[in-house]
Amino acid sequence: MAGVRSPATPRDFEAAARARLDPAHYDYFAGGAGGEATLRANEAAFGRLALLPRVLRGAGAARTGVTLLGRPAGMPVLVAPTAFHRLADPEGERATARAAAATGTIMIVSMAATVAVGDVAAAAPGAVLWFQLYVQPDMRFTETIVRRAEAAGCAALVVTVDSPARGVRERELRHGFDDLPDGLNCENLRDGTRVRPIVMSPEIGWGHIARLRGMTDLPIVLKGVLNPADVRPALDHGAAALMVSNHGGRQLDSLPATADMLPEIVAAAGGAVPVLLDGGVRRGTDVVKALALGAAAVAVGRPVLWGLAADGERGAARVLGLLRAEVADALTLCGCASAADVGPDLVRRAC
Repeated sequence: MAGVRSPATPRDFEAAARARLDPAHYDYFAGGAGGEATLRANEAAFGRLALLPRVLRGAGAARTGVTLLGRPAGMPVLVAPTAFHRLADPEGERATARAAAATGTIMIVSMAATVAVGDVAAAAPGAVLWFQLYVQPDMRFTETIVRRAEAAGCAALVVTVDSPARGVRERELRHGFDDLPDGLNCENLRDGTRVRPIVMSPEIGWGHIARLRGMTDLPIVLKGVLNPADVRPALDHGAAALMVSNHGGRQLDSLPATADMLPEIVAAAGGAVPVLLDGGVRRGTDVVKALALGAAAVAVGRPVLWGLAADGERGAARVLGLLRAEVADALTLCGCASAADVGPDLVRRAC
């Protein structure tokens, strides 16, 4: 891999990915909205937290497995939904799904994937897949997409709720990047012979979630919950889980970091549903910090894309494997036998 002799951490893959990617595609993956304050804040928030281990607990080597929505996962780290994997590697989401299966974790397939969800599932029979959805104003077409996810065997719908409009991403504007290269499409958006655009509509509301709940038996995870005031309506509308997310800093700039908002969302949920987090997770210690703040698991996006761009399926699997090893090491050094042993006593504000 160009630029990386022996990657020791997930972050090491980014330099190799940048060397291989078209600059416009690198900035599409790496960039955020506006001045990217939220993008920076997500990582910085974990730096303000310190772990406070327990000693002499005789816990043994830690186990990393967890159960999420009734399905086992090899670690409390999911592959977050990110678009356009074929910009990073010709196999695209197929390679990512195989990497997730190899490490025993869950992949959330993006609605904006460059490989159709059914083909992703066929390429990685052992993978546990969830499907990310933007509810479309055309609810009949939304139902068509839901049926495709069901037919592919997806175990949950992850509904992105923080996108009534598309964020202004200045890096993309500088490159003039506004469409996929010839030969690549958002394959989940096929409608007969055409591929529809994703419509982000400010008209989408709780009534659409109710209609979605009525059209499928799949558990619904609401992704993009950042304000505690939205937790009660989410529960009232049948959310099976919540994901604290600011869209990786890609929608509205100047939002709080997800790690900073996580405890308030967890408190508002009151244990009724699991709470997940994405945004800024780069190390196994970040994962354990999130668990200590009340998360059931986290999702990572950019690190997996860096692995995919650097070395295809092997690179993505290597990134996930490194994260799993780091989580196991951090749990063991904190005196925890598993993720279930992590409590709020294990984290402090460092500054």
